[in-house]
Amino acid sequence: MIHTFRLRVYYEDTDFGGIVYYANYLKYIERARSEWVRDRGVDQRRMKEDTGIVFAVRRVEADYLSPARFDDALEVRTEFLEFGSAKVILRQEIWRDDTLLFVGTVTLVAIGEDGRPTRIPAVLRP
Repeated sequence: MIHTFRLRVYYEDTDFGGIVYYANYLKYIERARSEWVRDRGVDQRRMKEDTGIVFAVRRVEADYLSPARFDDALEVRTEFLEFGSAKVILRQEIWRDDTLLFVGTVTLVAIGEDGRPTRIPAVLRP
């Protein structure tokens, strides 16, 4: 299953040269993950209030292949590689038209109120 999220690069996302600042790619893929959860009908704030479960990034591998620039229209594609009982591994790509700009592999862990790993809610499982 691949989820897509579209966004536009704003001036505030760029450095002096008009190129997207490297840390903003991590923000873009975070937004895409949040929208995937929302598209599944899950309100993360309510999930935290009701169950105490939140998601934490455990690991990120990032490859910056080509720069995005001010006013580019981008698409973040999220592919779910592996689901465990408490973790999920994702591949996230950022594209501008037919050009792949960024590839990241992200490991997320569901954690409970006690800060320990817990089962991922059924509504988010494939």
